[in-house]
Amino acid sequence: MGKKRVIKKSGGEGEGKQTRSSSKSAKKKLDYAVMHINASYNNTTVNLSDKEGRVVAWSSSGSLGFKGSKKGTPFAAGKVGELLADRATDMGVKEVDIILKGIGAGRESAIRAFVARGFVINNIKDVTPVPFNGPKRPKPRRV
Repeated sequence: MGKKRVIKKSGGEGEGKQTRSSSKSAKKKLDYAVMHINASYNNTTVNLSDKEGRVVAWSSSGSLGFKGSKKGTPFAAGKVGELLADRATDMGVKEVDIILKGIGAGRESAIRAFVARGFVINNIKDVTPVPFNGPKRPKPRRV
């Protein structure tokens, strides 16, 4: 079977190469951001955008690996809030405006997870669409 050979490369290991974690560092530096939370019954999506509305970071409970009915739970929304809070600290965000949309269970827990990391919240705005006239009445039955 012969001898096993070990080949060593000369020079330091990993010189000039970026590791995966350092290459994922924030490219954009912000001090203020707008956090959009879309909480439906089935999922919770959170976007982080700058003043002009350009999305800089986003995540959802489905993208974190939650499946089925677990995506709409407050626990999953809290995990999404924690992940985005970490990304926001990498960008240097200190102040946040929050825009809520939807009636899912993850509305508050996403905010609480974000606040627990020490961000200043300027205002919270709810833009959930509400029907102003209700659904259309059924037509009278023709016999």
